[in-house]
Amino acid sequence: MVPALILWSHALAALLFGALGLWTLRRAEAGVPRNPLAVALMMTALWALAVAGIGETDLTTRIAESGRNLAWLAFMIALHRRNGSERPPAAIGIVYGVVALVILVALALHVAATAPEAAPEVTQAALLLRMMAAVTALVLVQSLHSAITAPGTAGMRPVVLAIGAIWLVDINVLSVAWLTMGWPHQLVAVRGGAMALITAAIAMGLQRRGEWPMQLSRTVAYQSLSLVAIGLYFALLALATSALAAIGGDNARLLQTAFVFGSTAAILTLVSSPWLRAWIKVKLAKHFFRHRYDYRAEWMRFTETLGEPEGSAPLDERIVKALADLTDSPAGLLLVPQGETLGVGAAWNIDRAVLPAGYGESWHLDRIDPTLVLELDTVEGADSAPPSIRSWDQAWVVVPLPHHARLAGAIVLARPPITRALDWEDFDLLKAAGRQLASYLAEERAIEALAEAERFEEFNRRFAFIMHDIKNLVSQLTLVARNAERHADNPAFRADMVATLQDSAGRMNDMLARLSQHHRARTDAPVAVPLAPLARRVAKTRRAQHPVEVSSSGDPLAIADPAMLETLLGHLIQNAIEASAADAPVRIEVRSEKEEARIDVIDRGAGMSPAFIRDKLFKPFVSSKPGGFGIGAFEAQKLAAEMGGRIEVKSSEGKGSRFRVVLRAAAGAGNEVGQAA
Repeated sequence: MVPALILWSHALAALLFGALGLWTLRRAEAGVPRNPLAVALMMTALWALAVAGIGETDLTTRIAESGRNLAWLAFMIALHRRNGSERPPAAIGIVYGVVALVILVALALHVAATAPEAAPEVTQAALLLRMMAAVTALVLVQSLHSAITAPGTAGMRPVVLAIGAIWLVDINVLSVAWLTMGWPHQLVAVRGGAMALITAAIAMGLQRRGEWPMQLSRTVAYQSLSLVAIGLYFALLALATSALAAIGGDNARLLQTAFVFGSTAAILTLVSSPWLRAWIKVKLAKHFFRHRYDYRAEWMRFTETLGEPEGSAPLDERIVKALADLTDSPAGLLLVPQGETLGVGAAWNIDRAVLPAGYGESWHLDRIDPTLVLELDTVEGADSAPPSIRSWDQAWVVVPLPHHARLAGAIVLARPPITRALDWEDFDLLKAAGRQLASYLAEERAIEALAEAERFEEFNRRFAFIMHDIKNLVSQLTLVARNAERHADNPAFRADMVATLQDSAGRMNDMLARLSQHHRARTDAPVAVPLAPLARRVAKTRRAQHPVEVSSSGDPLAIADPAMLETLLGHLIQNAIEASAADAPVRIEVRSEKEEARIDVIDRGAGMSPAFIRDKLFKPFVSSKPGGFGIGAFEAQKLAAEMGGRIEVKSSEGKGSRFRVVLRAAAGAGNEVGQAA
């Protein structure tokens, strides 16, 4: 089974390497040393064919392997030259020569080992030299991978890594052969499949030229290194327990148990240390990645912290935490403008009792550069920040929050477990985050100001309605007072005057209640309201001011709020009275039609133009009457809409106007009435 696997796997590798070599000869691309690469691929194909057809231990196969290795070294030297230099650096060139010499010496020892009188040590020496050559070749691969930076050759890095995989496979096979003093045929069978995969990797590298959509994730890197560390720990544990078993004698089991528990406790203590985790993170970011930060992950965490639900923490505190997480700072403090200086705002993971009194109050806003991130441990930072900022012993970095050339605040971050000097990447990230946080702060302040303005607007709107109602009451009371001079002796007039005064007093109390900030515009549930009695009651309160006639077709019921409807009719009737001549009565007609109940308020006054009705009638503070507030029609329409109705208007200039209030009839909404009740 194993010989068959060796045969077919290496035959497949030979076929693939040969085809890839022919394909390379037919391609002409800048930056690719075509001829050396084709020769190396062909030599690898010949070696694989020799393994499949002759066998691994035959001298011809050893010669083919040496030729393969020398061909790949020549290709790597050609890559060095294509990268912009005529030859590799002197030290690297010497290493190439030494590796080639070692390969040739190992081949010579294999030739000598074929003699009948040759000792087994010659073969072992040849294996050791081949391992040394493979290890040194891997070092050259790493050097070449880091060195190729020219635009034409940078895409060859995947191919260089695949070449390194060839020698990595050889090292495994040669190491096992040298340790076991025999040839590992099972591992050789696996090597054939590995070589076929390496062929595919080289082909993909040549095709894509380094344009790979995948990148090594920091999370995957950290987890992979963690798994490696765990594996090394268990290997060390196994080695140590084996050694204790050999030298411990009768106390071996006790010593093994103590070592396992002691080492595990020590490892857990180290892993739980914030200092160690921060140190590992800094070292990995420094040596394994081009950039210190994984910007996508950091920005996702940044925005997620800022966008937490309102119930978790105030926005100011979340802002401090979001910035502190970027630099692994354990705490932070927000300073906000207070007059001409800064004052302590929100804090995250800080006991305010530990802060010096008046912290930040000596830092004037005009002395702060909103574009400069200050590192307090440097000379520049110490000179720029006042002593009150540096008086907190944990203060490390001050990040300003600029918004439209103004300072929305500043955040002071505490020192992380591993204190390090900030570089350009830290400064750029903190500046960008500071501008983003300033916009969040400005938006929050704008929302608070808008809410306050809305409360004032609501109060002003209520006050405008109240002023309109007061004007109507003043007009009504003025007319009553003027008529009292002539009809004070009339008992009927006196009774009507008392009723008018009581109604006015009640309406004034209602206005005071509506002006209160705790008032709600709608306090009663909609009910079935008889329209005719309500219209007569409202008309009666206006008859002392002007003739008002009421006619009704039956006794319609409407779904409405009685208080709202009475206020609505009061506005429409008052407007009709003011638009009418003294001897022209205002008429109120009440009737129902299908599922609607209607109240028409009709006057024979000056009327309105279609343009005024369309553009100005229901707009606040617009009136056709001299000294009018323009509030009555606006509030009437608003009240009708709140009751689910509408107001229709028909008017002609010089002929008068008809205002029709349309509401839902109670007969068509019996279920709704029952539910509302």
